[in-house]
Parts: sequence; C-alpha cells; structure tokens
Amino acid sequence: MANPTTSRKWGWMVLFASSTTLVCCALPIFLVSLGLGAVSASLFADLPFLVTLAQHKGWMFIGSGAVLLVTGRLLFRPGRTCPTDPKLAQLCETAHRWNTRFFWSSSVIWVIGFAAAYLALPIYSWLEGG
Repeated sequence: MANPTTSRKWGWMVLFASSTTLVCCALPIFLVSLGLGAVSASLFADLPFLVTLAQHKGWMFIGSGAVLLVTGRLLFRPGRTCPTDPKLAQLCETAHRWNTRFFWSSSVIWVIGFAAAYLALPIYSWLEGG
C-alpha cells in the first residue's frame, strides 16, 4: 500500500509532465491563431527552455505518454485495495480520487498538446485543399 503523500506527489508529477506538452506546442499555436504571434515569439525569446522543448517534442510526447500509461496502470489495476483501518482507508480513497482527477486532467492536456503539435497542420492543410 503506497503512502497517500507519495501518491499525491506522483499525481503532481504526471500533471507537470503532460503540461509541458501543452506549453511547448498548443500554447504557441493558440496565440498565433488569435493573432498574437508577437506574444508567442516573445515567450520563446524570453524563455529559452521552450525552444528546447519544441526541438525535442517527439521525445517529450513519448516520455509523458509513457508516464501517463504507467500511471493509468497503477491507478486502475485490478485488485487495488485500501487498508482496513477506517482512517487509513479514508486517506487512501481520497488519494485515489485526487490521483484519478490528476490523471484525467493530464490526459486531456496531453491530447490537446498532441493534437496541436501533430494534427493541427495536416487537418488545416486537408481542409484548405478540399
């Protein structure tokens, strides 16, 4: 049985890992779509780590996707149980509920980042050609 504090830290790590995909890929496309290309360029100029994230987005998506898969397996594995002690059982259920929320939020963020990084341009090109 994992410590609830450790479980919550794992949830925050998953949320952070998937958020990097949103920051590197979806945010700049969103800003440019709104006509705020200068803001996007300014972000990339002032925060050089964004350039590094964008240059290695394939590895970033693979890594964060792997973290999400492992987390999903740990959260929804068969035979997951909580302690029989009422106080510990309540803490376990609370940690599980929060980790499930983190997992689904992170999954949505990952999908948005993936769509912005890899699907937006092909779909746009397909719509323009048709």
